[in-house]
Amino acid sequence: MCRLLGYLGQTTQLQKLIEQPDHSPIVQSYQPREMTSGLLNADGFGIGWYHPQQLTEPFTYKNTIPIWNDTNLTQLNRYVESGCVLANVRSATPGQGLDLSNCQPFTSGSIMAIHNGFIENFRRSLYRPIRNQLDDRFYQGINGTTDSEHIFALLLHNLKNLPELTLVEVLQKTLIVLIDLAREYDVKASLNLIISDGKQLVASRASSHAPAPSLYWLPQSSDFPNAVVIASEPICQSSNWIGMPEHSILSIDSDLNAEIKTF
Repeated sequence: MCRLLGYLGQTTQLQKLIEQPDHSPIVQSYQPREMTSGLLNADGFGIGWYHPQQLTEPFTYKNTIPIWNDTNLTQLNRYVESGCVLANVRSATPGQGLDLSNCQPFTSGSIMAIHNGFIENFRRSLYRPIRNQLDDRFYQGINGTTDSEHIFALLLHNLKNLPELTLVEVLQKTLIVLIDLAREYDVKASLNLIISDGKQLVASRASSHAPAPSLYWLPQSSDFPNAVVIASEPICQSSNWIGMPEHSILSIDSDLNAEIKTF
């Protein structure tokens, strides 16, 4: 299991999200509280962000070392400011390689995504069924070996082929396909995702089996004014954290309006 963080709101320094909170992603990498498998998140990490003034594709910084060992990160966190950030600290599923191509966030154009969860026995179960659904562009675009990147590829495939649907609707369709495949092949799939296009956050808490991994969100608060935070575990002591229900999708728009739908 990995730990996820999504942020949307007023421009802030990365260090205020990644380092400074009492239970920051750095702390969660070595002292997680709510992981359902694994003990640490020491198999690399990644941070993605959008430029606060320009309409550009997102930027990412990734490393395969534990986040607490990256000597460059403190300087980067002090320098970079953004109003839309995704971050992931990784606990690799056994059998999946430790290299940069397997580190999240994954990006394509303006879309950026992170995943916490797993598909059981992925190489022997849903690897080919997912690939069989992909247009060649997205099939060829998979660079790594993780179930997470294949989930992202399926999401991109659906975005391209269903342009009439919103990002929320495309995510829901993708989740339903994955859950149906997991049940057909009698494997477990945990599907917590946070996705952004730089203007909104869309997050899911879902699984083919209960319970799904934890996911919380924090509306505008004194800790993060004029912003919304989504995280696998609360990163600060605020009492306003809200746990997402099973099989739900949370959307945060550019005005920070929130909507939750279950499916």
